[in-house]
Formats: sequence, structure tokens, C-alpha cells
Amino acid sequence: MVTKTITRLDVPGPKARALLARDQRVVSHAYGRVADFVMAYGRGTEAFDVDGNRYLDFMSGIAVNATGHSHPHVVRAIQEQAEKFIHVSSDFYHESWIRLSEKLDEIAPFEEDAVTFLGNSGTEAVEAAIKLARYHTGRPQFIGFMGGFHGRTLGSLSFTASKAVQRRGFMPVQGVTHIPYPYSYRPTLAMQPGDEDYGETVVSYLEKTVFKNLVAPEDVAAILIEPIQGEGGYVVPPASFFPLLRELCDRHGILLIADEVQAGMGRTGRWWSIEHWGVEPDIVCTAKGIASGVPLGGIIARKSVSTWPTSAHGNTYGGNPLACVAALATIEVLENGGLQNAAEQGDYMLQRLAEMQTRHPSIGDVRGKGLMIGVEFVQDRATKTPDTRIRNRIVELAFEHGLLIMGCGNNSMRIIPPLTISRGEVDEGLHLFEYVVSLAEEESL
Repeated sequence: MVTKTITRLDVPGPKARALLARDQRVVSHAYGRVADFVMAYGRGTEAFDVDGNRYLDFMSGIAVNATGHSHPHVVRAIQEQAEKFIHVSSDFYHESWIRLSEKLDEIAPFEEDAVTFLGNSGTEAVEAAIKLARYHTGRPQFIGFMGGFHGRTLGSLSFTASKAVQRRGFMPVQGVTHIPYPYSYRPTLAMQPGDEDYGETVVSYLEKTVFKNLVAPEDVAAILIEPIQGEGGYVVPPASFFPLLRELCDRHGILLIADEVQAGMGRTGRWWSIEHWGVEPDIVCTAKGIASGVPLGGIIARKSVSTWPTSAHGNTYGGNPLACVAALATIEVLENGGLQNAAEQGDYMLQRLAEMQTRHPSIGDVRGKGLMIGVEFVQDRATKTPDTRIRNRIVELAFEHGLLIMGCGNNSMRIIPPLTISRGEVDEGLHLFEYVVSLAEEESL
């Protein structure tokens, strides 16, 4: 167990401050920043700023750096490809694009043959999924979830419902009805007698209230959902939810789209988080961790669903060769121990955090699967009153003491280190985390 002395860093340092001043003059203020961290280089779970300060990275680029910073196997793949060609455009063919699509077919979370469409990001993946769903079903409507985050382009923004500021001033496209996510710690709906758990309550509400009073099921093309909600608070649904939701979709001819952009690609110890419930979606959206930091996103769809014709959708950078080889190398790292490590270290972290919860009254809930872990902070455990202030202060204190973490939802913290993290780094990071939680609690007295 790590017990070394923790000291406060002098951050941001002089080099960082100079760069921050330059940034303020020329970079759009639309970006929200977590901390004044100016990165110089990284190796695995470690990140170093321009002034030489060392950090443990427990946010991994918002779950993007699945294999850590600059994994040598991924770096070599990119270098070798860059020497051959960097771009050819989606109007032509190349082998790594085909190989990656074959691999995604192999690991897709459904038995049916899979067809992929590749782009550059998660929001593009969602846009492709909703276009395909409308085309395939001929239906105009969708179901989304409160607290969901699916991107910021206008189509995906129509589903995003995690923060009002993300939609304020922009008029999303019509056709999306939002319902409560099965957030058992903070239920919106009253559970009815006989409900197995809150998951059944939510599905029953969709069936008996929304489909009866708001939108007819025969008009719904698809239900778009994060199997584990990300920006909404790292919320894990109860056991009954996905089996019941799948059954409802089958009964009404509705497609089930799993947005695995943040939770997929091994993050939860399995290729796709929806696999934890034994349910097969119709379309999977992927991005973030798929290529260890090289921009790549796309959809994996059942072949029977991918019925759109040639030129119905497209983009310039689809199947970019650098991204494809980075993704193939990432998958190889995950196959050779990364997935198992994510599961094992995640179980260990959840145990450690549960123990930590008994010592810290500000921690109201600990939840997650694999290395996708949420810690929710409250003013009082009995009332569950959210404590956004202490969560934000913990983020600040963590930065000042060498730990990169970030919040999610109103008052939760996400813990998402690289899937290659070692046990020693887990212990060191949790030691730092508990230390700054203690500091924040002392300040709040």
C-alpha cells in the first residue's frame, strides 16, 4: 500500500502560465477547461507538464487513452503507416480499413454479421446511427434519456440532455422524446408495486405512459442509450433494465442503439458495456478509446439493418489509415491483457473506494464496472443532497497534488485511468484521491 508523503505542487508553473496567456488570446472560449494543466509528454498512466511536474492520469483524455499515453505498440503502428501514406480518402480502398472492419465484426456484441461505417468522432457516430435508423425503419421519432450525452452537433445534440448549457442557444432538431434514465440512487419515477427494480419502473413508464400519451411506438425508429451513462454521472442501470428494454424494442419493431463511445472498447472489462446484461443491440456507436487518441469514431450495425444505399452517407476522412492502424494496435493491446487488467483493477478500485466511503461522509455512492467508476458526493447521506462544491474542490486539489481527475453529472467524479494501469499506480492514485477528499472535507467544516 502506498504511504509516501504527499506535497502540493507549485502549479501552474511559469512555463504553463506563459502558455495559458497565449491560449487566452487565440483559442475559443467555448471550450470548458478542468484545470490549468499544460501537457508536455506522457508515458502510460503518467503525464508531465511543461514545468516538469508529474501527474497520475485518472481521466485518460476522457476515456480516450485506453492504452495510456504513447503506448509503444500503438506508436510503432502509426509511425510505420505514416511512412507509407497518411490519407487516401474514403473514395478508395486500403487494407487496414478492411482489417479493422473485420475485427469490429469479430468483437461486435451481436451474433449477426456486422457492417461498419467509420468517421472521426463520437458525435459523428451518433449522427450516422440516427440517419441509418430513420432510413432502415422509415420512422421519424426517437427515444432518448435524461442525463444522456451523445455529442454536440445538431442531430446528436437533440439527444444530449446532461447539461442545459450544452443546448442553450441552439435549437436541436425535432423528433426526440426524453425519459428518465434508470438512476436508482436518484429515482425520478415512483416504483410501482411488483416492480423488480427501478429498471422495470422506467421501461413500464415508457410503455404505459410515453407510448400511450406522447408518441406512438410504431412511429419510433430507435431508442438511443448509453449502457452506462457517462456525462450524466457514471450511472449504472439496474439488472432488469436492458433485458426488458430489448423485449420492448422487439415487440414494437424499434431499433436499440447502444452509444458505447465512452463505455465501450474494454473500458468496463468487456469489449462493450452492454455485454454485462447479456443484451444484443442493433447498432453500436464507438469512438474515444478505439484508437488510443487518434481521432476515430463509427458505427457497427447488424448487416440486416445496414440497408442504406451507396452514397447515402459519407465523409472525407472515413477509414483514415493512421486511425485504422492505431485502432488495430489498440485492440491487440487490449486482447493481450488489457481487457483482463481493466476488469481486475476495476474490481480492486471499487473495493477500495467502498472502504473509503465508510471513512468519508461526503461520499454518497460508489458505482461502476471495470475502470469506469463514478463517485457521487453529497452534503448528507440521509438526504442525498448533492454537493457540487466539494466535488469541484476535489478536482482542484487533485490537480494541485499531482492527480488528474474530472467530474461528471451534477456532483459526481469519474475515475477512468488507462486500461493498462498497474496495481501500484492504482494504489498511488487512490492514496492521492483520499488525501484530497480529506482536505476538501476539512475545508467544508
